Amino acid sequence: MATRENEGRDGVTLSSGNVFADLGLPDADERKTQVRLAFAINQILDRRRLSQAEAARQLGIGQPKISALVNYRLAGFSVERLLHLLNALGCDVEIVIRNRPHSRKPARIYVTAA
Repeated sequence: MATRENEGRDGVTLSSGNVFADLGLPDADERKTQVRLAFAINQILDRRRLSQAEAARQLGIGQPKISALVNYRLAGFSVERLLHLLNALGCDVEIVIRNRPHSRKPARIYVTAA
């Protein structure tokens, strides 16, 4: 949530790096992770120029679910399900766990695509 310490000059509120946390939404880290995973999936679908029907067949889900994914309506997608969809697209998914630096208080979740 935006606080006075996040306020820059001219009264502009600086982002924490997670828009969901800035908006005070529950499960902000999970939501951000879902969006990053969905973004990676959508990039692959775009690069392969798959229609929604073709993507649905390849991923073994219905076309309406592909439409929801493409439009980032992610309520029906857990992080685990999105990881499995990446696997179905032929992508390896690597999860790295490390200690946070002592200079940073809260631990974070990062999702990056190679």
